[in-house]
Amino acid sequence: MLGYKNIEKVKPAGIELTDRLVGVQRVTKVTKGGRAFGFSAIVVVGDGKGVVGYGLGKSKEVASAIAKAVEDAKKNLVRIPLDGHTIPHEIEARYGGGHVFLRPASHGTGLIAGGAVRAVLESVGIHDVLSKSKGSSNPHNVVKATFKALLDLRSANVVARQRGISVGKVFNGK
Repeated sequence: MLGYKNIEKVKPAGIELTDRLVGVQRVTKVTKGGRAFGFSAIVVVGDGKGVVGYGLGKSKEVASAIAKAVEDAKKNLVRIPLDGHTIPHEIEARYGGGHVFLRPASHGTGLIAGGAVRAVLESVGIHDVLSKSKGSSNPHNVVKATFKALLDLRSANVVARQRGISVGKVFNGK
């Protein structure tokens, strides 16, 4: 998924996944016999406990495009490091024209996000975060930028292990 090496892929077996439809687009192919209409759908699936994936499906009917997108999303599940009901640190990421900024928030703040970013964060199980989507509002690029940001997150334990120090030193620096 997006060329990352240090991500934890997850198998969909035994996980209770919910899917959220982010967007459906009608696409047209012009041929000499006229216009051929089809649909493309982008879907985000997650368990609400840190496992999430997205998928794209294309078909002549909306229902089968959504079904294909859900199957594709289940093949691309990854685990996101969470800090309770928020993210460990602030992060921003770009994908194409989509630019997403995420900042952790205190308990009770709620999910301050719109559109495609909200769908991804709800599927992950994040309840308190501040976000801003800049640039393109194309749902495909916004979803991919949000995933890029979430995959760049590192927990305090991972940072401590990479630096060869204790978790206390990560925060206190002593």
